[in-house]
Amino acid sequence: MKYSILCLVFALLSNGSDEKAEPAFRKYFVAAESYESVAVFDVDNNDTLDIVSGDFWYEGPHFRRRHLIGNQARQDQYYDDFSTIPLDVNADGRMDFVTGGWFNGTLRWLENPGKTSGSNSRWPSHDIAGVGNVETTRSWDIDGDGPPEIVPNNPNKPLKYFKLTSPGTFKQINVAPTQGHGLGFGDINGDGRGDFIVSDGWLEAPADRTNGSWKLHKEFALGTASVPIIVTDVNGDRLNDLIVGQGHGYGLHWYQQNRTAGGQRSWTKHLIDDKNSQYHCLEWLDITGDGRPELITGKRFRAHNDGDPGAYDPVGLYYFTWDTAAKRFVKHDIAYGPAGVGKGTGIYFAVADLHKTGRKDIVVAGKDGLFVFFNQGTLKK
Repeated sequence: MKYSILCLVFALLSNGSDEKAEPAFRKYFVAAESYESVAVFDVDNNDTLDIVSGDFWYEGPHFRRRHLIGNQARQDQYYDDFSTIPLDVNADGRMDFVTGGWFNGTLRWLENPGKTSGSNSRWPSHDIAGVGNVETTRSWDIDGDGPPEIVPNNPNKPLKYFKLTSPGTFKQINVAPTQGHGLGFGDINGDGRGDFIVSDGWLEAPADRTNGSWKLHKEFALGTASVPIIVTDVNGDRLNDLIVGQGHGYGLHWYQQNRTAGGQRSWTKHLIDDKNSQYHCLEWLDITGDGRPELITGKRFRAHNDGDPGAYDPVGLYYFTWDTAAKRFVKHDIAYGPAGVGKGTGIYFAVADLHKTGRKDIVVAGKDGLFVFFNQGTLKK
């Protein structure tokens, strides 16, 4: 009898130790603002991370004290501010940021004035270029030289990127005559160069990314795709796959890259989630601390002001883990429920270790407010 009881206890403990540990998150209110974008960086160079969103930066570590940046133009229910990309544009040792807007179609950078100008000094705005309607903007190292380039998603306009060539000066490099809704970047064909992924295919990077011709391969049609489209080897077969959300409809999928012995490529579409809409922004980072990246995303709240499918569904912020044995993604709720209980992602969110705990936190803006989800570490189920 004693032997049986000991075996049972050992079995229960063994089973428990094999269960996936999940992080718990503490929801923290920052501001009842409705900007769509947020970033995290050290604004005042005091070795403490701050939050930057719209017209304000919020002083870390508590993010209660806020400082004015400027007055972003408002159009109806939107602020014309659809990204927050940290970049020291003028090389003065202070972090600035790059943004752009749908309504005025201008890519611009806002200059961090530093401490000497006072904590509430406005940040001067500098135009980079008129690019057309900016859905949102991302930064990737396009040419492989280290520093990132700026890439606006301009639906129905030419695809181009902007390289910072000297302090305060950008050079425009044209890639393709048009692009759709959605944008990604990563090495599709395994040649060591990053390619662009657009809604109707992928653009193969030439050896000379500045002057060469980018070849379009129309191998898929992604619809009103997310920004970004994630490029990663999901299933561990050494071929990069795609993770794609529908920014203005239902659906989250991954596209498996397949190769024949002769090198011919094809794609198999797999469902991740079809119960939620407006998967507009995705991140692929290790949020659980197990050394493997997870998919972090959620529903953008009122992306088209209640004009999208699923506009009145509950709002959610989630992460998805990859189940290697089952070869599928598993969904985990971070905040789900009606607006005010659940939380939307906005159009550009941030993941960072805000308090140097060794755990990554999630910072999300949007029309439903600005919040931090502090990562409290893993709990056993």
